[in-house]
Amino acid sequence: MLVVSVWIFAAMSAAGGFYWLIVRWRVHRDRSGRPNMRSGIDLPLDVWPTVSVVVPAHNEEQHAPELLRSLVAQSYPAALEVIFVLDRCTDASRAALEREWARHPDASRRGVSLRIIENDSCPPDWAGKCNAAAVGAAAATGERLLFTDADTLFDPLLVRASVALLEDRGLSLLSALPGVSIRHLFEATVQPMAAMELMKLFPIARANDAAHPRPFANGQFMLFTREGYDAIGGHAAVKDDLLEDLAFARAAVQVAHLRAGLFVADDMLHVRMYETYKQFRHGWRRIFIEASRRRPYKLRRYATECLLAGAGVFMAAWFSLGCGIIALRSGDAPLGWAGIGCGAFALCMQQATLMHIFALIGVPRLAALTCAHGSIAVAGIMWQAARDLVAGKPVRWGGRDYVLTPVRD
Repeated sequence: MLVVSVWIFAAMSAAGGFYWLIVRWRVHRDRSGRPNMRSGIDLPLDVWPTVSVVVPAHNEEQHAPELLRSLVAQSYPAALEVIFVLDRCTDASRAALEREWARHPDASRRGVSLRIIENDSCPPDWAGKCNAAAVGAAAATGERLLFTDADTLFDPLLVRASVALLEDRGLSLLSALPGVSIRHLFEATVQPMAAMELMKLFPIARANDAAHPRPFANGQFMLFTREGYDAIGGHAAVKDDLLEDLAFARAAVQVAHLRAGLFVADDMLHVRMYETYKQFRHGWRRIFIEASRRRPYKLRRYATECLLAGAGVFMAAWFSLGCGIIALRSGDAPLGWAGIGCGAFALCMQQATLMHIFALIGVPRLAALTCAHGSIAVAGIMWQAARDLVAGKPVRWGGRDYVLTPVRD
């Protein structure tokens, strides 16, 4: 029985170790060509276009002033118009924004202006966020439109770098992947595994591949040329999509045949996404449903892959180590060292790879030790998403409930 256990767990560990070795090689291969937002900081432009930053906000009294502060601090050579669209707010968001704006009397002199629009209604066939963004876009006067969320924070050079890259590369849509703030335990243990699953579906290299693109955009930062935004049809084209950013990317590349780019912002853009684990589960359930194109079988497959690569490899490695030690103490040195070697190989490759990835996305390296817990939690969200999709359980987003029809092909 011991011999069989050692060989089973050793074989599983060896397979898992080679899996993470391949992942590590791919990360290393892609990192050299990883499009970074900082590469745009020093790009020169003959003429800098005016930019309108549109921020749809619902009850963001706490976060909105901090974003405004970071926008006022932008080092941008042309006019920067900031538009907050307060969508059916019931808190003191407006007063908080006005207090923050009053602290920057020199903002207008530096070319920064602020408009606060209070939006009290939403058409029944629109998501609230999309409608608020469309209201802001209609009021915007900038030559470039930048849509962002109220829970983001901008580096002072972010607008400059993103506009320079948009113009230099002839893009119609530029999006950015942010660094995620770590304030809660689940943001360090579960969220990185969820983000890795999403980027496995939409690799940065494929998103920027002109010949065979897999379009992807992040709604927390989408910069458009005015012509590109209008060619897509604006937010009216994605008015009821649960992932309007992904829908925008697909419409831009596959329908309007525009050029889109995805860049890593690292510490130039920070996002504070969810305040509670319940909000996190609800938000990522929606993301995974749409990322899988509403296919329950894909959600189940992704969940199984996540579980095996995370908790499966982790547990198999420890069982292999344990059985190997028992075999070694029983006098079977070759069998014992085989179990120990395979288990150690799997653990080392998994942890080293995850620590490297976590460091790249701004997550503490030690959080990699919780990968088993993270993968179980993420797989559970995916399985729940598949069950809800089949059962017709509504998904709430942007002020509306959506009953989604699963795709069975």
